[in-house]
Amino acid sequence: MNKRQQDNNAEKKKKRIKRADEEQLSSVIQDEELKRGVKEAWFKRAQHSIGDLELDCHPFPHFIIRNFINNETFLENLQRELLNLNFHEKSNDLYKFKQSDDLKTRKEPHITRLRTALFGPFRSWLGEVLGLELESTIDISCAKYQCTDVLLCHDDELEGRRVAFILYLVPPWHTGDGGALDLFRTDDNFQPQSIVKSLVPCWNTMILFEVSPVSFHQVSEVLSEDKCRLSLSGWFHGPSLARAPMYREPSIPRNSHLPRDETLLLEWVNPLYLDVSYQGQVQTEFEDSSEIQLKSFLKKEKFKEVSEALRLDEIQWTKRGPPNKRNYEVAVLEALPQCVTECWEVLHSEPFFLLLSNLTGLRLHYLCPSDEDSEEDADGVKEEENLMDKGATGSSEDTSSSADEKKKEKELSTPVCVGEIRRWGHGNYSLLHDEDAAVAEYALDLLLPMGCADWRSEFGGFTSYVANEEDEELLTVYPEDNSVALVYRDKETLKFVKHINHRSSTGPAAESPCRAFYDFCFAYFE
Repeated sequence: MNKRQQDNNAEKKKKRIKRADEEQLSSVIQDEELKRGVKEAWFKRAQHSIGDLELDCHPFPHFIIRNFINNETFLENLQRELLNLNFHEKSNDLYKFKQSDDLKTRKEPHITRLRTALFGPFRSWLGEVLGLELESTIDISCAKYQCTDVLLCHDDELEGRRVAFILYLVPPWHTGDGGALDLFRTDDNFQPQSIVKSLVPCWNTMILFEVSPVSFHQVSEVLSEDKCRLSLSGWFHGPSLARAPMYREPSIPRNSHLPRDETLLLEWVNPLYLDVSYQGQVQTEFEDSSEIQLKSFLKKEKFKEVSEALRLDEIQWTKRGPPNKRNYEVAVLEALPQCVTECWEVLHSEPFFLLLSNLTGLRLHYLCPSDEDSEEDADGVKEEENLMDKGATGSSEDTSSSADEKKKEKELSTPVCVGEIRRWGHGNYSLLHDEDAAVAEYALDLLLPMGCADWRSEFGGFTSYVANEEDEELLTVYPEDNSVALVYRDKETLKFVKHINHRSSTGPAAESPCRAFYDFCFAYFE
């Protein structure tokens, strides 16, 4: 065999190897008749299933394409390249998982070829099916979800995103492994309500859905200790769908203090915090940092009584949502054991408002002077002198009107509070939301946790304070039995409670299948 024949044979062999490792998209993408059927079903918003492709419009339009790439060798090499990428831990109120850098400029051969196929021929096919001119924007990354990782309820809406996609490269996966893609139904206000469909990850399966005001979904917590939920995900960009104005929830009514005798505090509160000199020390520390932890706040016997009562079956708990904002339980106040009601009333009482004023220096009671009072007194003297200089030319009606206005301003600033008794367990959380930032105001937060003696930070359930529109975490408050946390927040400070993972209800520390802790959560406004 001469050298030319050897070279030709080597080239043929090379081409055979390359063909064996080419990305070959599902045959359903190539079939023109099938494409027409899918396109017709899409515009009718009708269910459609043929071969490896399924279109379902409930609760919102989404495709499932099984065996998306018809080349197992290519998939295995792609998976290997992805696992060799650098991943970064991502964790905030909404999620916890590992994510790669943007893949639009990666040079690995299999990543490159899949990217070219997705944003080339597949994008054209998808655009024809949807009747849209999808943009050439490349938006793709890789995610790894492992035990306790989660992505909570959201709609994916961001300027330019039109269709979301996820390609799974997972080992054999079962419902009990968690990590499902959960789809939510919505109400008339476009708010998510409950999960109506869960899609379990499957090797070489592509899922796509239209990004819209109702495309609420989540990745449920991964429960498997040893499996990795590896996926490629991103968005095809195009003209965004019209969005309704942001829905604003009805606010929880605020109330002024309850008239109660000051002896109430003697029955409930640790005497240390009723000592005037110690209150001064606490106030100094609080004014320096705007937060403080008051340990052993309630008397031991009162704390024990309330903690035990909160576990009684007679208490009615209701779920508080919607899931794109929060997911926890609150107690129905009309059906509480007597000691729990009394504790609630203590935190709501006039003597307690005064105690908080003494501990923080905030004007939460009329007996507590504010920083502006001395300035107002001086201004009042000057005003009186001016009137005397002018011969008191102002009429009594004008003077009366001014007094009425000041009285009205004082009434408008009457200290008020709002609160709830919450139960926290596996799957509970609260999220930051655009609406929170829009209505943020100055407030004193109070948290009094109960039933969390052996709670660990790795479970979640801690409260994080963050600066609005920034990743900076300002403060973390961990649940601690009978330790009152007081935090003064301004208009630029928001808070959330970190998702509680399944480890909170398993292992030797758990005494029951559904372990939980409780807290009294109040906000006080000057």
